[in-house]
Amino acid sequence: MSSLRSELYQRIITLLVQARKDAGLTQVELGNRLGLRQTFVSKFELGERRLDVAEFLEICRAIGTDPHDMIRAAETNES
Repeated sequence: MSSLRSELYQRIITLLVQARKDAGLTQVELGNRLGLRQTFVSKFELGERRLDVAEFLEICRAIGTDPHDMIRAAETNES
């Protein structure tokens, strides 16, 4: 099973995108907070690039969301 395409991974990405939007951040602004380009944000949001755990934690911090809550929310929707 590819973690890039797993249902749980997709739910996590969907939640990250929603958290970014809820925080009122554009991809450019999030990229700036991370010290990276907007394309980094775009690629993981579109599923073209897989996030590792450290990146996930950094993104959550940059957005201002709790990574534990994010994982719990993704697992709650698991079939």
